Amino acid sequence: MGAIAGNRPSYLSREESFMYDRETRYRMEDTMNAARIEYTEKAVMNMAARRCDVLKISMSGAVLGMITQFNLPKQFYLDIPDARINKIGCLLMRQNANNTVEVRFLSLITQKELDRIFIFSTHPAHRDRKLDVRSW
Repeated sequence: MGAIAGNRPSYLSREESFMYDRETRYRMEDTMNAARIEYTEKAVMNMAARRCDVLKISMSGAVLGMITQFNLPKQFYLDIPDARINKIGCLLMRQNANNTVEVRFLSLITQKELDRIFIFSTHPAHRDRKLDVRSW
């Protein structure tokens, strides 16, 4: 009997993806920020926007809480208006049954942006954070 094609290694088994295989995992930190999701509906016909809450965030991803359940596209933009952060490119990783979604950012957000998000958070863990006006 010959080797089964599914068990045979191919050139793709030696390849690795930087984004998923070698990228460092950043620790998710609890937060509570109002946010907005923007995406295109029906190909490129119109832009839709939905409100959500940022429940957890790291430099490479976030957990978002939805108010109502709706179909999200695979890619969309995330805006956090309080922290003045616009158009973070996101990729949908998992949609949970409790109206939360896990997303990965298409590029890492900076520590400065992360601190700004925590300053405007209503989570009790970030109550004592202060805004450095010189860094804006």
